[in-house]
Amino acid sequence: MEWQPLDFEKPVFELERRLQDLKSHSTKHDVDLGSAVNELEAKLRETRRHVYDNLTAWQRVQIARHTQRPFALDYIQRCFTNWVELHGDRRFADDRAMPCGMAMLGGQRCVVITHQKGRNTKENVMRNFGCAHPEGYRKALRLMRLSEKFGMPVISLIDTPGAFPGIGSEERHISEAIAVNLREMMKLRVPVIAAVIGEGGSGGALGIGVADHVLIFENAYYSVISPEACSAILWRDRRHAAEAAEALKLTAQNLLKLEVVDEIIREPEGGAHRDYGSAAANLGEALRRGLERLCQIPVTELLEKRYQKFRRLGVFSEGKTVTTPIRV
Repeated sequence: MEWQPLDFEKPVFELERRLQDLKSHSTKHDVDLGSAVNELEAKLRETRRHVYDNLTAWQRVQIARHTQRPFALDYIQRCFTNWVELHGDRRFADDRAMPCGMAMLGGQRCVVITHQKGRNTKENVMRNFGCAHPEGYRKALRLMRLSEKFGMPVISLIDTPGAFPGIGSEERHISEAIAVNLREMMKLRVPVIAAVIGEGGSGGALGIGVADHVLIFENAYYSVISPEACSAILWRDRRHAAEAAEALKLTAQNLLKLEVVDEIIREPEGGAHRDYGSAAANLGEALRRGLERLCQIPVTELLEKRYQKFRRLGVFSEGKTVTTPIRV
C-alpha cells in the first residue's frame, strides 16, 4: 500500500522518495553512492524525529483519521483467531458499522465489539462511515449479555466519529440505546477491556467504552466533541479546529494524565498505518496482559473497582492559597 502523507509529513515523504530514487539509481547504473545514501538516511532520521516527536493535538487527530490506518477488522485478523461474526439486534436490523462476534485471544475465548470504517466511498456507505445506529448498540448489548452468560470477557475496539445523528437513528432512540449500554456495561459481571484504536467520538465511543481497563493508541483521540464542532460552537467558525483540539485535551498523553484512560499503546514511528504488523502486535500484547490481570480479580471486587473508576472522573480539588502572616 503506497503511503499517502499528511501535510505535515511531506518533508519526510520527500526525503524517503529521494532516498529510494538514489538507491535505485545506484543499483541500476552500478554506481557507488554509499556516502550520499548514508547522509540522506541521517537527514531522514533527524527529520522523522523532529516531526513525530513534536506532534500537536490537531496533527494526532489527523493521524487518527488517516484513511490508511488499520481498522478494527484489520486488528481482528492479526490479533485474534477463530473470529465468528454474529449479526442483528433481534429487533430491527444488523448494523454494518459495528461488527461484533466471538474470537480467541491467545487461549481465551472473548466477545469482541467493534466500530468499522471504510477505505473508499463504497465501503464507507456500507459501514456508514463508522457511525453506528441504535441497532448497532443493541447488537453489542446482546453479545455482552451472551458473554456474561458464558463467562467470556468483553473486548471493545473503538473507532468512530460518533453515533449516527440522522432522523432514522433518532426515531429508533439512539440516545436511549447508548444510555442503556452505559448502565448495563457498568453491571456486566465479566472483565471488560476497551481500546481506542482511532477516533473516540462522544457517546458513540462511550456506548461501548465502559470498561475495567481502557487502552488508547498513541495517536488516537477520545473526546466529548470533535475539534471542528467545538470550533464551530466556540468561535462560530470551523477554521479554529487546531486550537479546539489543544483545548479539549483529547490526546492519549493528556487523557492518561487525567486518568480517563489507563494505558497508552505505542505505535510505529509515523503512525499505525506505517506498519500494521507492529501496531497489531502491540495491541495484542496489551490486551492479553490486561485480560490476564483482570481475570484474576473476583467479580464483586471487579464491579466495585469499575464503579469507583468512573465515579472518579471529572472530580477535582481546588487548592487554597495559604498566606503566611507578616509580623511587624
